[in-house]
Amino acid sequence: MNNSQGSVVDSKSNDYRTIEQTMEKLSGGTRRLAAQLTTTASFESLWNVLTDYDRLNLYIPNLLLSKKIYQKNNNVHLKQVGSQDFLGMKFSAEVTINLFEEKELGLLKFSLIKGDFRKFEGSWKIQNTKDNTKNSLIYDLTVQGCQWMPIGMIEKRLKKDLSENLMAVDKQAKISVI
Repeated sequence: MNNSQGSVVDSKSNDYRTIEQTMEKLSGGTRRLAAQLTTTASFESLWNVLTDYDRLNLYIPNLLLSKKIYQKNNNVHLKQVGSQDFLGMKFSAEVTINLFEEKELGLLKFSLIKGDFRKFEGSWKIQNTKDNTKNSLIYDLTVQGCQWMPIGMIEKRLKKDLSENLMAVDKQAKISVI
């Protein structure tokens, strides 16, 4: 993962994974966040978890709803609703995203069709590590809130959510092994 100028990098370690994270402040209140987790979970189990669209809300924290509303070949449209407690208030956001699956590359690219953001796009990527015993799971998100949404105030929350999302996918992939 590249760490460009103006980014913040955090690392968290334990026995089996490392999370690296970057955050860039872009113009117009836009933020680009990326997080990477190294895991022993297999490519297939990670892919199966990420593409189990109607069940993502069962294990991704703060995701209230994830529903596939369209699929043709490797193009999927999802409706998702997330919720947060922020400064004692309940905040929820809804998006409909266009998602493109490229399994041979371990890539799920998504972009906003409509929703509570001006921009919401990014990708999930699974790649084998150099030693071939682990995989990297990378989540990259570029987000721009609506005018009423103070992105600067919620960027810390977004960073925390990225790590939690990666760990939730990793955990589910490890217990879903057939």
